[in-house]
Amino acid sequence: MPLQVAVQMDPIEGVNIETDTTFFLLLEAQTRGHGLFVYAPDRLALDDGRVLARGRPLNVRAVKGDHHTVGKFEVRDLSEFDVVLMRQDPPFDMAYVTATYFLEKIHPATLVVNNPTEVRNAPEKLFVTGFPGLQPPTLITSDPEALHDFHRRHGEMVLKPLYGGAGSGVVKLKADDPNLDALLELHAMIGREPVIAQKFIAAVSKGDKRILLVDGEPVGAVNRIPGEGQVRSNLARGGRAEPVDLTRRDREICAAISMELKQRGLLFVGIDVIGDYLTEINVTSPTGAQQLRRFGGADAAAALWNRIEAIRGVV
Repeated sequence: MPLQVAVQMDPIEGVNIETDTTFFLLLEAQTRGHGLFVYAPDRLALDDGRVLARGRPLNVRAVKGDHHTVGKFEVRDLSEFDVVLMRQDPPFDMAYVTATYFLEKIHPATLVVNNPTEVRNAPEKLFVTGFPGLQPPTLITSDPEALHDFHRRHGEMVLKPLYGGAGSGVVKLKADDPNLDALLELHAMIGREPVIAQKFIAAVSKGDKRILLVDGEPVGAVNRIPGEGQVRSNLARGGRAEPVDLTRRDREICAAISMELKQRGLLFVGIDVIGDYLTEINVTSPTGAQQLRRFGGADAAAALWNRIEAIRGVV
């Protein structure tokens, strides 16, 4: 019994089919016979209580330069679909938040992956603070004096925007670095949100591990190695992916967060682990599935669709 699947994502035309996790999920869905309909987040509408999307029927194929075919634009009521994949990239701004308000009106009658209420309630860099003992020393604030105090106490630290993504705006400050005030001024020019200060973990030179979980269970991991002289290991920022096994500590971290992910309906999650520390829980549009499979690891796309099909009663 095929499912009708709507996909909320950034333009399909621009995806890198060799690395993009959303494309990998679409290929797997199509292989299973599910129908695909794609739309951009700014084509979502709430019309007299109905959640509508202006999009196009979609077919995908693993052919570089010719990876998709779309039909004519049409307006569809998303409540008529079995599944909606919410897969646009951050930033997690008010447009993103508004989309979660729209989509929670159809969930769970239409299964939205991930649960839009919990996507909104679990900002990736805040959600992780709910698991004491897993994070490195971390401060979230707009208070310059508190940030200077944190810097004095912990020495080398990393400064991040609270709602950024893909490594955007992440900088490392040395113990005696005089640039903290200037960086805070730049952050203030961008927005009013707090920033995150986190004790620098030297183990990042050996990699920032991305672990993918489906319904709270670890599927596998890839290690992301930062480029020469870089602190950011994100693949979108020049990081290099390498195969890696899950350690005992990785499994302890996954076990500690598993039940919470299940209870919140966060079916597809990517966590970041540096050394022995959990640094982020990514619930918006986790990546790394293609790299994991390419290195001979588990097929996270197949694992996710197995779980979705079980929830929707596909036999």
